[in-house]
Amino acid sequence: MLNKLIFANLGHRPIRTLLSVLAIAVEVTMILTLVGVSHGTLDQSAQRARGVGADIWFRPPGSSAIGLSTAPMSDKLPALLMKEPHVTFAMGTMVQPLSGFDTITGLDLDDFRKLNGGFHFIQGGPLVNDNDMIVDEYYAKQKHLHIGDTVDMMNHDWKIVGIFESGKLARVCVKLKVLQELTGNPGHLSQIFIKVDDPKNAQAVVEQLRAKYPGYQIYTMEEFTSMLSISNVGMLKSFIGVVIGVAVVVGFIVVFMAMYTAVLERTREIGILKAVGSSSALILNILFRETLLLALLGSVVGIALTYGTQWLMQHVVSGSLVQETVYDWWPISTGIAIAGALLGAVIPGIKAVRQDVTEALSYE
Repeated sequence: MLNKLIFANLGHRPIRTLLSVLAIAVEVTMILTLVGVSHGTLDQSAQRARGVGADIWFRPPGSSAIGLSTAPMSDKLPALLMKEPHVTFAMGTMVQPLSGFDTITGLDLDDFRKLNGGFHFIQGGPLVNDNDMIVDEYYAKQKHLHIGDTVDMMNHDWKIVGIFESGKLARVCVKLKVLQELTGNPGHLSQIFIKVDDPKNAQAVVEQLRAKYPGYQIYTMEEFTSMLSISNVGMLKSFIGVVIGVAVVVGFIVVFMAMYTAVLERTREIGILKAVGSSSALILNILFRETLLLALLGSVVGIALTYGTQWLMQHVVSGSLVQETVYDWWPISTGIAIAGALLGAVIPGIKAVRQDVTEALSYE
């Protein structure tokens, strides 16, 4: 009987109920989208790093796990590194930031083949001319690129000559020398990948390189990819916390306004319930059940909406951003939404139980 009353109350004001559900859904979608993009982008970065086939990642001083200085290292370094004990090969690349989160990578394909066998081309082939560009399958689908298309990047026209399988190094690649000249960085690199004779020797090589090149960011590939997690990227972790806080405030305000209005509209109804002997606990029970139902419906809708944001990520935004479905966060985001909603119902609930029966019955 009580559940029928709750559904009837929500159905009596369908617009308000719908707006409350949508507001909570947006709260849940905000959380899940941010977490999904964070996990997806970092996981994809780690996958591309492992796909390089190197054992050690050599980076310039001051670089972070998810960022690089443009090209601060000399291209003479790979030859010097190859003289170190246990090092069998070293290859440098240059990374140039583009708009948003996109980057373009300059590399020598012959060196890349020596490192890991090279790219696996789905369409087209390798770089031949100075204006040639190759992209991975994900970027090509997102930007609707095909073999022979011309792309304007860095105020330069590039011709798409190859589409390769995703998961190796980068999404957009051109010739190293060409990118160096275009950016005014001839003879400079952004990062160096090192291959050793036995992966077991990687840590020892890292230690000797750190001693010889103090200040440089030098990691085994396992160590580097383990750093690509939300818990290790302080700014990202803090940003997620801020967004969750904002989402909770949004949910609190929306539910507070909705339930406060509901209490005002149902002043006479509440007075009748109290007049016939209903306890304060029963009235609070009704309000909190309605709030819980709104939060659960909003959470379900919010989870469904994340599949829409995934579509947008694949077709609209930067190719460097990837959104994953992080199932572990479904119950977490739902719990956050429910907590915020119930918190928003506390003050209206207190107002409802404190209403004087006589005043409530005479309320028009």
